[in-house]
Amino acid sequence: MSAGASSRRRFRAYKAGPWRDAGAPAGPRRFAGAFAAWLAPWRASLAGVFALAVGGIACEMALPLATRHIVDDVLLAPGLDGAARLARLNAAAAAVAVALLGAQGLEAWRTYKAAALNARLVFGLRRQLFDRLLALPLKEVSALKTGGIVSRLGSDIDGVTGLVQQALLTPAASLAKTLAVFVILLRLRWPLALAAGALLPPLAWTSFLYVTRARPIYRSVADDRSAVDGKVGETFGGLRVVRAFRREARERLDYAAGHHLIIRKNLFAELVNMVIDAGWSLLIPLTSLVIVWFGGYLYLRAQATIGDIVAFQMYAGMLLFPVWRIVLSISQTQKGLAAMERVFELLEKPPAMPDRPDARPAPAAVRELAFDRVGFAYTPGAPVIHDFSLTIPAGTTLALVGASGAGKTTLADLVARFHDPTEGAVRLNGIDLRGIKASSYRQLLGVVQQDIFLFDGTVRDNIAYGRPDAGSAEVTAAARQAHADAFIEALPAGYDTVVGERGVKLSGGQRQRLSIARAILADPQILILDEATSSLDSESEQLIQAALRTLFRGRTTIVIAHRLSTIVHADTIAVIRAGTLAEQGTHAELLAAGGYYAAMVERQRSSYTL
Repeated sequence: MSAGASSRRRFRAYKAGPWRDAGAPAGPRRFAGAFAAWLAPWRASLAGVFALAVGGIACEMALPLATRHIVDDVLLAPGLDGAARLARLNAAAAAVAVALLGAQGLEAWRTYKAAALNARLVFGLRRQLFDRLLALPLKEVSALKTGGIVSRLGSDIDGVTGLVQQALLTPAASLAKTLAVFVILLRLRWPLALAAGALLPPLAWTSFLYVTRARPIYRSVADDRSAVDGKVGETFGGLRVVRAFRREARERLDYAAGHHLIIRKNLFAELVNMVIDAGWSLLIPLTSLVIVWFGGYLYLRAQATIGDIVAFQMYAGMLLFPVWRIVLSISQTQKGLAAMERVFELLEKPPAMPDRPDARPAPAAVRELAFDRVGFAYTPGAPVIHDFSLTIPAGTTLALVGASGAGKTTLADLVARFHDPTEGAVRLNGIDLRGIKASSYRQLLGVVQQDIFLFDGTVRDNIAYGRPDAGSAEVTAAARQAHADAFIEALPAGYDTVVGERGVKLSGGQRQRLSIARAILADPQILILDEATSSLDSESEQLIQAALRTLFRGRTTIVIAHRLSTIVHADTIAVIRAGTLAEQGTHAELLAAGGYYAAMVERQRSSYTL
């Protein structure tokens, strides 16, 4: 199936579904209060911008009245000689010129102030959303994917801040201008005013009904764009896998089909808006025709002057365009409302494991870590850790061993407080970790994970990530302890070499040694190593074992490993089976017991994996 055919089929299914109700379940009103609260600190700035707009409108109102005066009281006035007419004409023109200059000056000032306000709003909201994303639970951040996060921080933020102009300032200024024009028209010739405005209410209401259908389409487009962006990140992040399994053609098809679908939905929304444009394009000349016709009728009956007709023609544009801008802003607001739902939906999410009101700072020294009847489930009703109890005295090393999926990494994540237990507690010096401020507790931690993550910066920056104030000598010493200094010095720029996104310019073993150096430099009291030597070759592993034993000394260490060389020197080995503590002891004690651990060691020896 071609990309076009695939997107066409999906678009037909979208149109056949309840797309008019495809927005957020509670609609934009759900977030109106949050939006108003977010704008509250900027009330004075918003009022200032609006005041400048009103001042410009007041100056602009002078031109039609001056034109009426020139036509009726200068050019067509009886009994005036040429000099008097010229004097009046010059005076009126000068007054209009001053008013126009004032209007342009106020408009330029308003435009600048609005742009400055928008820049501050964008920065503030972007920083607020970024902070909230950093605090969200890991599973929710993972569900958003990179593309979804980038789109919310980018185009969605722009859409929300655009609401200030589209949904507040533009409609408010346009409404003020419309009311001012209509009051002037009523005072000039009320029958002509009613004729000029007769077509506005029905067309504006019809336009509103059509335009409100665009919001769910725009929200759907934003969701589709996030999905496509996320897929792009996955494709290029796993490019080796794509090429290895010859999936380039399929990835090209998915990318093209996704964008085709976005284009079709955008065109669908434009079709809805086109109906509005056509109606307003007809209304403008039709209103001018009504003014000329009805004004001429009143003139023939001596109920209006030529100046009245000219002024009404000029005011007609001032009347129609503000109303059109209000309707157009409603159309453009639909994109902003869809973006607002997506942004404030995240902002209202609670942070992951917030500190309790009575949370205390972490103790200065670690005496012991303890699992106290801990249970944990990622999904309610499906626990992965069951009634787990174990004490780790300060300065000792605990090795967690067991089959893949037994729960070893989950236990380490509970110690790192990436998750909180669903039952029981993890305790530091007898204190439940949930009663300790997370930021101060994590100052005690150092983590080296199996899935190494390096930032797109220099080698030095990555090693010093946990201690950005560390000096060059300290960075070098940490790298030397991790047996990374030799390969670092061989890099083109040494410690100033840029490693690329996720450390793509380095081998797996090199990335892992940098991660170990990062943990060494952080000098934690509690150290967690999750398969920290899994990407090292035998020679590199032998080099680093002595450094690790030195690193472990004096620290409370939790090690997850399958290689016996990493765990045989642990003070305690805990064998995990299906989320429970099956065996516990030293390497020698567990071998002598002849249980699951002894069988696992024998399998490793027989398969030559030691």
